[in-house]
Amino acid sequence: MENTIEKLYSELNIDSKVLALGNTVEKQLDQRFKAIDEIAEYNQLKILHGMQKHQLSEGHFGSTTGYGYNDFGRETLEKVYASVFHTEDALVRPQIISGTHALTVALFGNLKPGDELLSPVGKPYDTLESVIGIRESIGSLKEYGVNYKQVDLLENDAIDYEGIKNKITDQTKMVTIQRSKGYAWRHTFSVSEIKTIIDYVKSIRKDIICLVDNCYGEFVETIEPSDVGADLVVGSLIKNPGGGLAPIGGYIVGKKEYVERAAYRLTAPGLGKEVGPTLGLNQVFFQGLFLSPQVVAGALKGAILAANIFEKLGYKTLPNGSETRYDIVQAIELGSAESVIAFCKGIQSAAPVDSYVTPEPWDMPGYDSQVIMAAGAFVQGSSIELSADAPIKEPYIVYFQGGLTYSHAKLGVLKGLQTMVDKGIINFSK
Repeated sequence: MENTIEKLYSELNIDSKVLALGNTVEKQLDQRFKAIDEIAEYNQLKILHGMQKHQLSEGHFGSTTGYGYNDFGRETLEKVYASVFHTEDALVRPQIISGTHALTVALFGNLKPGDELLSPVGKPYDTLESVIGIRESIGSLKEYGVNYKQVDLLENDAIDYEGIKNKITDQTKMVTIQRSKGYAWRHTFSVSEIKTIIDYVKSIRKDIICLVDNCYGEFVETIEPSDVGADLVVGSLIKNPGGGLAPIGGYIVGKKEYVERAAYRLTAPGLGKEVGPTLGLNQVFFQGLFLSPQVVAGALKGAILAANIFEKLGYKTLPNGSETRYDIVQAIELGSAESVIAFCKGIQSAAPVDSYVTPEPWDMPGYDSQVIMAAGAFVQGSSIELSADAPIKEPYIVYFQGGLTYSHAKLGVLKGLQTMVDKGIINFSK
């Protein structure tokens, strides 16, 4: 079997030195991988319990069109999500097209003119800048009279609690906490760290809504931000909780009042959650959620493998090879545009879809520099599937994530490395 595997890697253009490095590092990670499997087992049981509690049946896989009235599958799906995240209510819809859209719905649903939005963890992800109005855009929160403030992180990514206290005013309506790093070189916040931020904010004013952008973090730990006081938790179904099966969709879970307001923004005042056809997607939403702990585990293992391999080659990684992980994203500082492009081309060539395509940097809407994105995915833009992306600007950091199976994530890491070797960027003979 070993010779057959080596032969297949060779046919996929992975040379023996690259494969040997990957296998050596992999063997050193047995205990870490075992710990990830235990977390996946816990989350699998938690999801299974939620489905059994709400008596999921084949009848819930039915489809609705048009207005989508009386969609029992949709209603049960949202009960399952509320159960899994331990919240009062949930909004889980195919009409939500991305994590940015889910955040937009939650923000606009719960903020009014004159309110203030505060980020205590620095600037949010690039695409949210236009939503907030940090970058001028038609229809932003700023255009509707919602003010924005932020408190930058201190040295070593420490939270500036004094800064938070000074920025909170009588107008502060909501605090938004981005769990993952986005295109920033900072660590991802653990649920425990998020709890500390929420507790501090609530100690100043209990009525401030605490929203957590949970993208890339679902089921990485055994608890979620909603378990530690978050009023709203938001994410995308084409990331972790969709399990690679959901072709579209997003979720908003939390306190009933705030979820309801988001639903009125998604559809229309007076309609809210009562409408919204599922168009035959209920089964894949349920099944994707069911599979998601195992898919997330595979993606985590691939990210840890990438960190350890590239550290051995002298590159800076975040998280580093030994740190505890709180999301599926691996940042690697490659130092040059050539290196970033080569790595992304390797990821693309490892894809099951469009492996023959060559990714190139382009002016992607919502970003302030050219961006290269590698993703030969079954679902367009799905970052729980093997993918890598990077803004083409110093210090040239690539963000690697996903892989519906660990085997595929491993191949992606090796192909990224192999392409850099082929381009003469990395030389194993030195």
